[in-house]
Amino acid sequence: MALNQCLDFFTQNPQIERMPFYDTAGSVKMIVEEGLTDAGAIASHVAADIYKARILRKSIEDDRQNFTRFFLLRRPKDRRLPSLGRTADSQWKTSLVFTIRNIPGSLFRALATFALRDLSLIKIESRPLRGKPWEYLFYLDFVGRVDSPEAQNALDHLREMADYLRVLGCYPKGA
Repeated sequence: MALNQCLDFFTQNPQIERMPFYDTAGSVKMIVEEGLTDAGAIASHVAADIYKARILRKSIEDDRQNFTRFFLLRRPKDRRLPSLGRTADSQWKTSLVFTIRNIPGSLFRALATFALRDLSLIKIESRPLRGKPWEYLFYLDFVGRVDSPEAQNALDHLREMADYLRVLGCYPKGA
């Protein structure tokens, strides 16, 4: 992903060969450990600090508003969500990913499953499916708990039209 987020830099510097690596911080670590003097990495300043690497150039990304988010996902010992108590559903966020067929109106119908239940969408992103032109993974966040009746109805309805659906998590909105 880091290489794709810096395409303008590579266009302006055709002499620099792009080499993908399994992760950005790992590329810094490998360059430092192997003592490579003819290589560089695209990574955060934190990675440079950790591995004592010298930053050659900052801010080479195409879009300064583009941020990559990382999540640590784990299965809790008790898979039930905490009881609502005094915490309203509006203080929770649910994240999911799904695919749908590329036919007219399919995304509209998928998103309508949430609108029909008054669930507020706060993020939707699409990522192309590698090797499948015009097919996408849709990442979506909505306000509410996954175990609420409205969310369960919306997800059941979405499952009827989705080729793939997975709930990634439900967590307090500030998380």
